[in-house]
Amino acid sequence: MTGTATGSGYDILVIGAGHNGLVCAAYLARAGRKVLVLEAAASVGGTAITQEFSPGFRVSRCAHLLHLMPEFLGRELALDRHGLEFAATDLPTVALSLEREPIVLGSADQQGLLEPDGAAYPEYRARMAAFGATLQPLFERAPPRLGTDAFADRAGLLRLGWQIRRLGRPRMRELLRLGAMNVYDLLQEHFSDPALQGALAFDAVLGTNFGPRSPGTVLTLLCRLAAQGASGSGGLMLPRGGLGALTAALAGAATAAGAEIRTASHVARILVKDDRAHGVQLRSGEQVTARNVVSSADPKSSLLGLLGPEHLDTGFVRRVHHLRTRGLAAKLHLALRGPPNFTAVPAAQQGGRLLIAPSMEYLERAYNSTKYGEYSAAPAMEIIVPTLHDPALAPRGAHVLSAIVQYVPYQLGGGWESGRQGCIDTLIATLEKHAPGISGLIQGAELLTPLDIEQRFHIRGGHWHHGELAFDQFFMVRPVPGATQYSTPLTGLYLCGAGSHPGGGVMGY
Repeated sequence: MTGTATGSGYDILVIGAGHNGLVCAAYLARAGRKVLVLEAAASVGGTAITQEFSPGFRVSRCAHLLHLMPEFLGRELALDRHGLEFAATDLPTVALSLEREPIVLGSADQQGLLEPDGAAYPEYRARMAAFGATLQPLFERAPPRLGTDAFADRAGLLRLGWQIRRLGRPRMRELLRLGAMNVYDLLQEHFSDPALQGALAFDAVLGTNFGPRSPGTVLTLLCRLAAQGASGSGGLMLPRGGLGALTAALAGAATAAGAEIRTASHVARILVKDDRAHGVQLRSGEQVTARNVVSSADPKSSLLGLLGPEHLDTGFVRRVHHLRTRGLAAKLHLALRGPPNFTAVPAAQQGGRLLIAPSMEYLERAYNSTKYGEYSAAPAMEIIVPTLHDPALAPRGAHVLSAIVQYVPYQLGGGWESGRQGCIDTLIATLEKHAPGISGLIQGAELLTPLDIEQRFHIRGGHWHHGELAFDQFFMVRPVPGATQYSTPLTGLYLCGAGSHPGGGVMGY
């Protein structure tokens, strides 16, 4: 279909108004560029959005906690002036168990640790934080390219080497040793309590296609620690109004800087003229031209879908096609008539981050089920009850439970149409073991499988990180060679989504 061209004179079109697209637009507009953001949905936010899932009940649809976004970003964009407030900060992590008292891991103190793990934990935490701090500066700059003679790339490699070398020889050797390890072996070296091991391993596999024994899971853990180190002293934070309040503030910062945002504007394809990106065509047929196009969509959608393989080299298309983007994380939302009560968890910690990951073996078994197109009979979960801090998300006296579930397959044997309710029942039964009586409080439930996430948020494979964080899809080769440093083989087309360096999570780098 031939559409009507809009003579806009835009410098840059940004595809997608998720948090990454909005951050990109805000900084480009602050630099004096004329920016237009095009969002397919009726409102901004992408996966970081607050929506009603049951009458009167609202929830952060995918991500539900903020703890990876760098502190400087909120300060530079003055997000507080654009309405961002926090209902809770520095939430504790509470590891639930059916066999013992919960373990509480907070920024200031720990509870429930058994010896000798109690004495070993502070040293482990300090060492891993130091390793994370070594990686953190890498998040703030474009990674160097491999195989070039450019001074900037060589300087980048030298900076990387210096960051590691400044640890000192003993710690440098230790970082190089454990960098490629699996988190199972790492935690077996340091701790003996299965409950502590499970809680710590959960952070290495959350949102991934990995189990604790998968190679490279220490890398994903270090990336998480690096981002947390840059996020400041707030720890795990709950925006008032859900994650949608964060993206609303980012949209406010972008528009205040001069960017224009259009919602309900679904981009159908990227226009090419004279071997460079020239703008986009919307599903409506309207064409909007610009000097450059920046896509915050996942790499496969951006390059194989919106652009099309006909504009790319065959070898490059093959690399993009083989990106691993199969998601295994789902999201469960429950509308509750009253507050749930998790067994043996003190009242002050019921509103924390609650984990069902009682051991690394438990996590590994949950992961194994997905290899056969099944959901686990004993799933792992990250649970929050946001209404304990932000009651406006539900009717008076009622509550919302939000849980990220590991692991749920993208394709279920027999199909999700017939298997969805069985999965929901299994998840509720798992919650019932840790919060007796919760099933009697439920008046509404929603499960977003990886397939649902793909369809609702236009993410190929439904992977929260737009692609696995692994050594062959990380840093200098993320998402693939030929599309690093946020550029693509097509002049004028750039990537800024979670599929680019440094990766997934609500970061905004």
